[in-house]
Amino acid sequence: MSSAAGNTRKRRGVENRRFCGKSRDSGAMILRRTCTFVQCAPRLKARTEWFSGGDFARGSQRLVMTSLGAGFALAGLLLRGSAIMRVCLWFALLLWGTGSPNFEPARSLREQADARGMLVGTAVRPYALSEMAYSATLGREFNMLEGEDAMKWWVLRPDRATFNFTDGDRVVGFAEVHRMKVRGHNLVWGWTNPAWLTNGNFKTQELSQMLEEHITTVAKHYRGKVFAWDVVNEGFDEHGKVKPSIWYDQPGIGFAGKGTAYIEQTFRWAHAADPDALLFYNDGGAETVNEKSNAIYAMVKDFKRRGVPIDGVGLQMHIFDLAPDLAGIDANIARFSALGVQIHLTEMDVAVPLDAYGSPSPEDLAKQAEIYRRVASACLAHSGCTAIQTWGFTDKYSWIGSATKKAKGAGLLFDRDYHPKPAYEGLRQALQKQ
Repeated sequence: MSSAAGNTRKRRGVENRRFCGKSRDSGAMILRRTCTFVQCAPRLKARTEWFSGGDFARGSQRLVMTSLGAGFALAGLLLRGSAIMRVCLWFALLLWGTGSPNFEPARSLREQADARGMLVGTAVRPYALSEMAYSATLGREFNMLEGEDAMKWWVLRPDRATFNFTDGDRVVGFAEVHRMKVRGHNLVWGWTNPAWLTNGNFKTQELSQMLEEHITTVAKHYRGKVFAWDVVNEGFDEHGKVKPSIWYDQPGIGFAGKGTAYIEQTFRWAHAADPDALLFYNDGGAETVNEKSNAIYAMVKDFKRRGVPIDGVGLQMHIFDLAPDLAGIDANIARFSALGVQIHLTEMDVAVPLDAYGSPSPEDLAKQAEIYRRVASACLAHSGCTAIQTWGFTDKYSWIGSATKKAKGAGLLFDRDYHPKPAYEGLRQALQKQ
């Protein structure tokens, strides 16, 4: 069903023109569309159509036109139409200008975030930037982005002698054109490293030199373009112990058995390469108050006390349970904020169960929307929480299905056809400035 303002259709020789606005039912996360049909008889008929989920998705581009844009479109028709048509269109223009809340255009996530001085971002896949719907949605809805893989070792370093910045530069180039901030992800991770590195049997001194070279080269390449780096990603296990890795103790860069000392060293190298970049430690499973987040909290507190250059903590926020510990998330954000560091929610998605056809239920989508709203609200309640970022924005490109063998999915704000889901409205409501 087409719903663009000014849609024309013929019925029994009578030309109808439809003008649509929208309003929200306060009792449920459902929107309604009010369409007025102006017929060249003079007769007026109005109807209300209820819609949600995928129907609402046709919203930001087709359902919701700005008053100004609709006005210009109608004005153009006034100049060209018949006398009867001009009367009909003048009447429609009067309806459009009544100031009714049903005709108020929706603001994008980006507009809402800009109004609050917040960052709302997403991880992106460089190859998808060539899709018109992908790039249009990305530029319209977000003021920050990062590459999912574009700046990881296995992409940047096809061999020891080579730095391939092609994907990372494409991400940065898109951000520059669309006036978006760029997060760099990541400089150090114990996993998904290239085979030549993990199977190279390098000694400690060699590894230390290689890691310093990598951090320095990459951070300097993007100096002034990447405003914040995830320096170390996922360095702790679920019990708050430093994870074994090639950088820590297999064989490590010289700090095996010394806890967070290797993490400290990487932050010092990153700061030397780009003193202006914000430096973050990023991890998952540490969103609430638990053993892992306690260990991260202790490390950050120690680093701040000793002057180690750390500026923030990234809480990934991959949620697989539709009843998460929201109070624990709020308390965790609060205590890190009290340390004087920034908190970024860096990789948020909320997985929902899928039926045999790969579809979520409306009830689960409503729960998902409420989780997005409440997690974002928890962030916004604390001055230290300055960015909310999702791990992708369309279900067309999401890691969840492969991680759950397709038992769960649909974790993002837009469906596979780039239609906004109830989760989009949940996040938008949280961002709405009171």
